[in-house]
Amino acid sequence: MKKLSILIFVLVAVSGVAQVNPKLQASLNQQVSEIEGRMIEWRRYFHEHPRLSNHETKTGERIANQLKALGLEVQYPVAKTGVVAILKGSKPGPVVALRADIDALPVTERNALPFASKVKVPFNGQETGVMHACGHDTHMAILLATAEILAKNKNELKGTVKFIFQPAEEGGPASDGVSGAELMVKEGVLENPKVDAIFGLHIQSLLPSGQLAYRSGGLMASVDGVDIKVKGRGAHGATPWDSVDPIVVSAQIITGLQTIISRQTELTKAGAVITIGSIHAGIRRNIIPEEAFLEGTIRAFDDEMQKKIHQDIIRTATKIAESAGAKAEVDIQIMYPATINDPKLTDQMVPSLVRAAALKM
Repeated sequence: MKKLSILIFVLVAVSGVAQVNPKLQASLNQQVSEIEGRMIEWRRYFHEHPRLSNHETKTGERIANQLKALGLEVQYPVAKTGVVAILKGSKPGPVVALRADIDALPVTERNALPFASKVKVPFNGQETGVMHACGHDTHMAILLATAEILAKNKNELKGTVKFIFQPAEEGGPASDGVSGAELMVKEGVLENPKVDAIFGLHIQSLLPSGQLAYRSGGLMASVDGVDIKVKGRGAHGATPWDSVDPIVVSAQIITGLQTIISRQTELTKAGAVITIGSIHAGIRRNIIPEEAFLEGTIRAFDDEMQKKIHQDIIRTATKIAESAGAKAEVDIQIMYPATINDPKLTDQMVPSLVRAAALKM
C-alpha cells in the first residue's frame, strides 16, 4: 500500500492529465497494480546486492539495461556510476525530473530475510557489511516502475520526463572524490534538456503504512562534516599524571558539544543536530596515546544558525582542550545546504498527493 501510494503520487504528479481524465486515471491505477509484484522483486534484488557510494557499477548497469529495454534515451555512466534516462512525451510541456538514489551504507545486516545482504567490503581500514539501510533499494524500484508505466503512456504525456538515478548520495570515501549529486550537476544532468522542476521521494519507516507526508519549505537539513584532532601527551596508563590524556579531553569535548544544541541554539526557530559518530585513539589498554580523532556530522535548517554552530564547535573544542593542557584542531567541511521545497510547487502538487493517498489498491 505504501509503495503503491508513493508510485501513484509520482505518476499523477507528472502526468497531470489524470486530473481531468478519469479513464486514464483508472488505467494508470490498473497498471500500478499489475507492476507491483515485479517492483517488489526489483527491490529485493537491489537489497540483496548493495554497493557503497561510487562503487555502484553493477547497480548502474542493471538500471541502464532495464531503461534501454523500455526504449528510453539512456546515459550511462554519469557521475561515475549514475544513470540518466529521457522520455519524450507526445504533447508539449515542461521537463520534469524524477530522482532516486542508488548507493548503500557500510552497515551489517542482521536478520534472516531470504534476500538479506551478505556483502562485505573493506571500509576505512575495516571489513564491514553493506546494506540498503536507508531505503535506496525501494527508491530505485519505485522509479523503475514509474519509468515503465510512463513509457507505456507517452502518448498521453505532456512534456519530457528525465529519470535520474543518483550515485553516492551517502557520500563516498575521500579518495573517491566529490559525492554524486554535485558531480551529476557539474556533468550537466539538469541541462539538455533543461529541467523545469525536479521531484524526489523518501520512504520513512516512522510513518504508518499507507500514509504520505510532505512539507513546504525546509524538509531535510544541511549536511556538514566535522573532524577534531585532539593532541595531548602520551604516558603509561599506570601514571596518568605524566600525560595529557586526549581520550579524557575528547570525552569532555563530546559532552561540551551537546550543550551547543541544548543551551546555545534557538531551537524554537529551527532544528539542529551535532552528532559524533566515530572516535579513534590508542592501540593498547595500558598506554595513554598522544592523539585522539573525532568525526561527526552537523545538521541544520537555518543558514545563520548553521554558521553559528560552526563557530560554537570551534570555540568549545579548542577551549576545552586548552583547559586540560591539550590542543584541538577542528576541521569543518561545508558539504550540502538544506533541502528547501518550493512552496508554490508544493502547493501545486498537494492535490496529486491527496488523490494518491486516497486510492484503494
